[in-house]
Amino acid sequence: MPARSAVAIDTAWAGALPFPVPPVLALGAHLKAAAAWVADGRGCLGPTVGDLDHPQARDALAAQAEALADTLPGAPRAVAHDLHPDFASTRLAQGLAAAWGVPARPVQHHRAHLAALAVEHGHAGPLLGLVLDGFGLGDDGQPWGGELLALDGATCRRLGHLRPLPQPGGDAAARQPWRMGAAALHVLGRGGEIAPRYADQPQAAALAGLLARGTHCPETPSGGRLFDAACGLLGVHPVAEFEGQAPMALERLVRQPRVWDGGWRLDAAGRLDLLSLLDRLADTGDAVLGAELFHGTLAAALVAWAAWAAETVGTRAVGLSGGCFFNRVLGDRVASGLAGKGLAVLRHRALSPGDDSLALGQAWVVAQTLAE
Repeated sequence: MPARSAVAIDTAWAGALPFPVPPVLALGAHLKAAAAWVADGRGCLGPTVGDLDHPQARDALAAQAEALADTLPGAPRAVAHDLHPDFASTRLAQGLAAAWGVPARPVQHHRAHLAALAVEHGHAGPLLGLVLDGFGLGDDGQPWGGELLALDGATCRRLGHLRPLPQPGGDAAARQPWRMGAAALHVLGRGGEIAPRYADQPQAAALAGLLARGTHCPETPSGGRLFDAACGLLGVHPVAEFEGQAPMALERLVRQPRVWDGGWRLDAAGRLDLLSLLDRLADTGDAVLGAELFHGTLAAALVAWAAWAAETVGTRAVGLSGGCFFNRVLGDRVASGLAGKGLAVLRHRALSPGDDSLALGQAWVVAQTLAE
């Protein structure tokens, strides 16, 4: 077990928990990694060390975890980590847990996002969550990222998700939004438009072939990739310098969001389908108009989706989390729409909606299971 220390370390957040729990350390995910702990009635989150692609970041996370563990008011009962088995943070958590003789406990990515939001607000009751981001491994072993969840203490249910789109070339699509635009065209039955529409992309014809054959095109319900599809169809940064550049540029184009009521469909399984919106964007020659239609219609669809869930499960509080909610236009529109339906809305204020807050949610989830 780590030795106890009175030495103070830098923290990104420290505050009260909704109720006391056993001590748990957590190590976050892969991007914007940070460690955190919860114990008794307090929680503490370290500052992000960056993305764990870099050896320096992995070393920094290990050092931060040890330093935070030294400040825990009691020996950790478990070490929490992301569900993805290949993350460096997962391997570090498993190593620390083995060294300390305690279990390593995985927590699903989007559940951790919503749990971190609950901790931030001191919310102990049931909570619906719209959790939209780029990627997180789901309980079914598939990519998740456009989630409607119901959190209640140590339990979490997936009530629905965005309609999946193919992600041609896998992770490359996150930095080349034209690929997601091509994927949308394929799903819409407009695959013949891919090569001429993206003629300036040398791989366009080959990518159309991949989509037609269904090879190297894993499906994802990711909110981040939905934004990329809109950008790819509207010609906004078809090739980006970094993930998120195109969606941020799309947000900046918005003057006044517009709602197209025919832009979405909700099926009986709770799946939110926005293909009709993407179809319209494909025929919109004006990027500003397209950005306004996308933001306004997506926000209205998310409000309708959450309102359906609130009526279905009887929960009146809705949280907004995940990296897509860095987008203030989207977040403000969704929050005001939900409030207009009489629902209580929780948004991140002190904590980030991104992965740098995940560890706090992971620790909170595992600590509640230990307390039961």
